[in-house]
Amino acid sequence: MTSLVSERSAEKKPATDAPDDVYGYQRPRLLTVPDTAVSTAGQEAIDLAARAGLKLDPWQQFVLHQAMAEDTDGRWAAFEICINLPRQNGKGALIEARELWGLFIGGEELILHSAHEFKTAKAAFKRIERLIRRCPDLLKRVKTFRQTVGEEAVELHDGRMLRFIARSKGSGRGFTGSCNILDESMILGDEAMDALLPTMAAVEDPQIWYLGSAGIGAPSVQLGRLRRRALAALERGVPDASLAYMEWSISPHSVECTPGCTEHDDPDSDEAALKANPAIGYRLSLAKTRNERQTLSPAGYARERLGVGEYPAEEGDSWSVIGREVWESLADGDSQPEDPVAFAIDVTPERSHASICVAGRAGNAVHVEVVDNRPGADWVVQRAKELTTKWRPRCWVIDPGSPAGSLISDLEAALAERDDEDQEGAEEAWGEELQPLAPVVQMKTRDVVQATGQLYDAVTSARIVHLNQAPLATALAGARKRDLGEAWAWARRNVGVDITPLVGVTFARWGLFAEIEEPEEEVEPWAEFG
Repeated sequence: MTSLVSERSAEKKPATDAPDDVYGYQRPRLLTVPDTAVSTAGQEAIDLAARAGLKLDPWQQFVLHQAMAEDTDGRWAAFEICINLPRQNGKGALIEARELWGLFIGGEELILHSAHEFKTAKAAFKRIERLIRRCPDLLKRVKTFRQTVGEEAVELHDGRMLRFIARSKGSGRGFTGSCNILDESMILGDEAMDALLPTMAAVEDPQIWYLGSAGIGAPSVQLGRLRRRALAALERGVPDASLAYMEWSISPHSVECTPGCTEHDDPDSDEAALKANPAIGYRLSLAKTRNERQTLSPAGYARERLGVGEYPAEEGDSWSVIGREVWESLADGDSQPEDPVAFAIDVTPERSHASICVAGRAGNAVHVEVVDNRPGADWVVQRAKELTTKWRPRCWVIDPGSPAGSLISDLEAALAERDDEDQEGAEEAWGEELQPLAPVVQMKTRDVVQATGQLYDAVTSARIVHLNQAPLATALAGARKRDLGEAWAWARRNVGVDITPLVGVTFARWGLFAEIEEPEEEVEPWAEFG
């Protein structure tokens, strides 16, 4: 065993004779571990892996020292270990080092290695088999490598076993595991956890490892729980008593960031790639991440290479901002907006969905409605043009700092077009020639904050009426606050649902009352009058 203190205080630098070589950050951006550790078995795992020909990077060694830390009684300091980092950084080698230790040194009777897909578990089995076969000292302790499909395992002469399974509702039931390795943990829900976790109940000193990349929304149930626990521990400054959480990721800019913001990371920078990928300089290169940046969508690159994930909210946290009963009490299926109306557009950060919403007076209240909520965003401008011709709204509202901001120039150009179809539609709707087009109002940050507060106040004072539409209800159920100093706005990231319907009605209601600057009338130069 080695002292844990030195491992926490010393940042290992990769040795290289090439001064221009670039390496990823060897320490995670988010790190919380129990404070009860006095020693670690990590070095034993590192040394054993080296005997099997597995040379670990500094970051992998760091994780093993932290995750395999022990308290004064020699028990694991952390029951749960969660490693969250982008793909192709070397999680597999980390798993192999931990499994070799548990099988040949740690005395763990059964280690269960599970993955979301069978092919992933099968590949992991073949890798550990190759490592053991090229180390005679380890190979002679192996009784058999079970090759039967679905029952792949490494069994020692003394009965210890490392078994590989694909996760399902029933997989893992009936086994008493000393250590559970859950690969691909970004796809891990309640059913799999219900099958696997109880296997450890009768074990004296168990440990469970979750290893995966950034959350992908609804499937990332367990990963989202672990991350929330870690963030809560970091926020209060008190470690979680049983969780070691390590995440390599960036903190991306938000729409409220001012130019030159230094508190968040620029996704387009090399520094962001280095911060999220500790394997750069070892098995990844900065040049390859640049190629990915140019080829992938911004959302895909942020998720797959920069660790910017989407995590579902805890079920008990639903309707945490506006209560369900309060919202449903304001529903009126016969409500209709009065003229004039205001429209608003919003787009998800990954541009997977967009919404067009409307607001108009309805007696003493304001009617809000989702006009369209569809995948993608390429349909928005044409639809907006159609709605403008039909309804002649007082304005269109867009937050220029949001993903919808990219639509502003195309929207303004489309609304400025005057073709025969527009003219005919206008004459049919209004009995006159084409009316002046609605202006596109671009919100400022203070407007976004005011709009959110105004909608919230209108709901709590029963001055909102709606049609109880499913997209809007779903958005409200998963909505979260994003603190902005003493105020707040709707959180766009890490909420696990499409909140564009909610943001859209918030902005549309604001646009119904916003002051709209009239364009200045062109005046002929004095020179024209002699």
